[in-house]
Amino acid sequence: MDKTTEGWINGLLGVLIFSGSLPATRVAVAEFDPVFLTTARATIAGLLSALLLVAMRQKRPQRGDLVPLLIVSLGVVVGFPLLTALALKHVTSAHSIVFVGLLPLATAIFGVLRAGERPRPLFWLFSGFGSALVAGFALVQGFSASPAGDLLMLAAIVVCGLGYAEGAKLSRRLGGWQVICWALVLSLPVMGVLTLATSPASWNGIGEPAWIGLAYVSLFSMLIGFVFWYRGLALGGIAGVGQLQLLQPFFGLTLAAFLLGEAVSMLMVAVTAAVVLCVAGSRRFAK
Repeated sequence: MDKTTEGWINGLLGVLIFSGSLPATRVAVAEFDPVFLTTARATIAGLLSALLLVAMRQKRPQRGDLVPLLIVSLGVVVGFPLLTALALKHVTSAHSIVFVGLLPLATAIFGVLRAGERPRPLFWLFSGFGSALVAGFALVQGFSASPAGDLLMLAAIVVCGLGYAEGAKLSRRLGGWQVICWALVLSLPVMGVLTLATSPASWNGIGEPAWIGLAYVSLFSMLIGFVFWYRGLALGGIAGVGQLQLLQPFFGLTLAAFLLGEAVSMLMVAVTAAVVLCVAGSRRFAK
């Protein structure tokens, strides 16, 4: 198996894991404060990362890696989780898909700016059309007018795209799982203190769904998903593999159909097929 194919497979696994992130966050913020949720998920994942790095006897990053790791931390450990948690206080998880549809495009742009990638012109056509399809589908499902929520989601997409590109660039030297683990460890002292400071006054009355949501975003969204995602971006190319995120909303809706018995419309099937074609086109012209 060549590296590009391996990268796309790893990227797809990462997207599958990330598909449950926004619904899980939506459930968790119903009972947890958004700031606590952000810091708690980073703290839990950071502690596990520290144990993993020690157990695997990983060498410390070089001094020149600290700034890129800080950018990764600010982008995907702190920025995206916090901004989306705050946004989901104002908008629904379905409405947030409008902005998630822009994330592949943002990732590709930062892949050009930060990693020096140069996709062919037709790549941008497929990427832009795929993003428009996802955003349009989300708008048809239901529009929620909230300027504050929309601005928070837009900021989340920008910092996340930067964090993805920076982490992928660094993964080529440090390794995919090492990058997210070191980024989490780097943020651990601050996140740990903030977790204690923002803890609920009482744990009584917090339901099981909120705990499950916290567990999912801590273990899968914050750590395990990134192991596959950063490896995929590093091997397959940031701009190209990043387009797999276009499929994330549809994976989430499919899971809801199987697990919750929600209906799958013909519109969803048609748009998904069109998005798959856009992803295929993006892959062909990514390099």
